[in-house]
Amino acid sequence: MQEKTGSEKIAVVTGAGSGLGRRIAEALLGAGYRVALAGRREDALRETAGSDANALVVPADVADPASVEALFSTVRSAWGRLDLLVNNAGVSLGGTIADLSVEDWRRTVDTNLTGMFLCAQQAVRLMRDQDPRGGRIINNGSISAHAPRPASVAYTATKHAVTGLTRSISLDGRAWNVACGQIDIGNAATEMTERMAAGIPQADGRLLAEPTFDAGHVADAVLYMAGLPLDANVQFLTITATTMPFIGRG
Repeated sequence: MQEKTGSEKIAVVTGAGSGLGRRIAEALLGAGYRVALAGRREDALRETAGSDANALVVPADVADPASVEALFSTVRSAWGRLDLLVNNAGVSLGGTIADLSVEDWRRTVDTNLTGMFLCAQQAVRLMRDQDPRGGRIINNGSISAHAPRPASVAYTATKHAVTGLTRSISLDGRAWNVACGQIDIGNAATEMTERMAAGIPQADGRLLAEPTFDAGHVADAVLYMAGLPLDANVQFLTITATTMPFIGRG
C-alpha cells in the first residue's frame, strides 16, 4: 500500500503549547500534516497554531480520562482518522526520595505515565478501528529513562516506566498495524532548560553549567520517525547535546 503524503496525514501532539511540543507541532504543520494541538492552556495552543488552517486547537488535560477521550473524539469527528500520536506532555517536579511530597509524586505519575497511557490507549483504539487500519505513536522519553539526575526520583521513575509502555505498545500494536517508538532527549534548548546556563546539580555535588542544542533537531528527528512506512520503526532514538554529562563518569 502506498504511504500517504504529509498533507494527507493526521497527527495529535500533546503538550503542544510550549517547548518541544510546540517545535514538534510546528514542524509537522510545516511538513503538511493536519495537527491537533493538545494542552491545558488554550491561549498557548493558539500561539502555536498561528494562522495555520491545518491546526486544530483542543484544550485537554492528559491526566483526565474524560478529557483525553474528548480529545480523540474531536479528532475523529474533525478528520475521521489518526496517523500519528506524539505523546509529549510531561512535568518535571524536583525532589529526592527523602523529601518529595506524595502530591508531587502523584502529579508526576498522573501526567508523565498515566497521561501517556490514556492518550496511547485512545490512539490505538482509533487506529485499530479505522480503514485503512494502523498508525504510529512516538513517546517522549528522556535520557532520564537511562540514568537519573540528582533529586529527580519521580521524573526518572516515570521515564523508565515510559520505556516499558513503549515496548508493550509496540508488541500489542502489531495486531493492528500500529508502530510505536520512543525518543529520548537530553538538553534540548527550551524554556525548561534555560536554567542550565546558570548551573545545575551534578552527581558529585558540584553545580555546573551544561550545554544545550537546538530543539529543532528534535523536531527533525520526530519527522524522520513519523515519515517511515508502517513496516519500519525506530524503536528507540537518543539525541543529546554532544558534551553533556551523560556518557562517561563525572
